[in-house]
Amino acid sequence: MVDVGHKTVTTREAVAQGYVVFPQDIYSQIKAADGMTKKGSITQTAHIAGIMAAKRTHDLIPLCHPLPLDKVGLSFSYEDEACAIKVTSTVRVTHKTGVEMEALTAVSVACLTIYDMTKALSHDIIIDDMRLVTKTGGKSDYQST
Repeated sequence: MVDVGHKTVTTREAVAQGYVVFPQDIYSQIKAADGMTKKGSITQTAHIAGIMAAKRTHDLIPLCHPLPLDKVGLSFSYEDEACAIKVTSTVRVTHKTGVEMEALTAVSVACLTIYDMTKALSHDIIIDDMRLVTKTGGKSDYQST
């Protein structure tokens, strides 16, 4: 692990996003059902999964520091033009190291959960454009272009 003992404690935040893209007929079906499937609510289940994943990032990715997260938030939106559900995570900590990996892990697992919840409808589902959107509070800030 990288030694972060010399770093200053600051409030750090990261936002990540990803998309789960569906065939048009499946997307329409999911949206018309307001995200409900035989397994339950797609977004409620993915929301919980994303939070759990962010909290366990240090167990999943070698050499990540365990962090006392202040906030893990996930939001979901229907993107009609892309036939996709957009997943956005926001993670915040007051600590010596950033939370980019926690935000990306939250989005990744939330997208995988949506896939799992909908794979009975189609296997032509694509998880796409997963990326860090912003990072603030550390040595340098980042804003994707």
